[in-house]
Amino acid sequence: MALKTELCDLLNIEKPIIQGGMAWVATGELAAAVSAAGGLGIIGAGNAPADVIKKEIDKVRKLTDKPFGLNIMLLSPFAEEIIELAITEKIPVITTGAGNPGKHVKRFQAAGSKVVPVVPSVALARRMERLKVDAVIVEGTEAGGHIGELTTMALVPQVIDAISIPVIAAGGIADGRGLAAALTLGAAGVQMGTRFVCAAECTAAEEFKTAILKARDRDAVVTGRSTGHPVRNLKNTLTKRIAKLEQAGTATPEIEELATGRLRAAVIEGDVTEGSVMAGQIAGLIADILPAAEIIENLIQDAEIVIKNNCNNLLN
Repeated sequence: MALKTELCDLLNIEKPIIQGGMAWVATGELAAAVSAAGGLGIIGAGNAPADVIKKEIDKVRKLTDKPFGLNIMLLSPFAEEIIELAITEKIPVITTGAGNPGKHVKRFQAAGSKVVPVVPSVALARRMERLKVDAVIVEGTEAGGHIGELTTMALVPQVIDAISIPVIAAGGIADGRGLAAALTLGAAGVQMGTRFVCAAECTAAEEFKTAILKARDRDAVVTGRSTGHPVRNLKNTLTKRIAKLEQAGTATPEIEELATGRLRAAVIEGDVTEGSVMAGQIAGLIADILPAAEIIENLIQDAEIVIKNNCNNLLN
């Protein structure tokens, strides 16, 4: 059995696995490793300026000749210059979040890029299809970082029924069982973030990785609902402080000020007490740090076994 889907043909990759474009985490080293292993590695632009991201693009192209992607956060103060960089560099795949990529889709595609926005609802998926994007990443609330309200299991099949372009499932997926489940729901592939934080090639601080390895099933909590921008992190002193502010009815600007710069503190400086340790609910399932290639190979092999065994068991 070979797990090849329409996503592989669309993005010119060997395996239907995309690495999430996590700010500060998704560097050129990680993206290159995932792409070299047959998936689609993605550089996370976050709030970085174009000159910083150009260096990450150069890293990937030095390390592999395989396709890769760039995630553009459209609310970034540097979004416009990152967009121009992506077009100039003819990035093979553009994923977007935190905004509507509508006015840029045709320009990206004219430069040869596939456009794959992240969406948290059926309505947004339909809107993206009308814009003629190439595929969508449907992200459930189980994911780490900024989240929507609907679960992956509930949302993915509803989106698949609503649109005709390929759907990539994200949120709460870290092993072959998750991949098999997503494919069974009708997804063309999966995007994983938290699992790839614990890749050997990921440059995040060891403390950040260790926090994920130590996480249990209820450790990924949501803060910031009162601000309208909920975020899933591993609970620590910071999440408790934010929770107290929200319970006290503190104004959004004060909460946002407290949260500013905390992701960098966790990922780069290793401050997992007062930093924002963004991770999904699947963190409790992750128990080791492996090379990206081994993560992907295990995922594919385990998914093939799950699919084969379940089919045999159910049909016998």
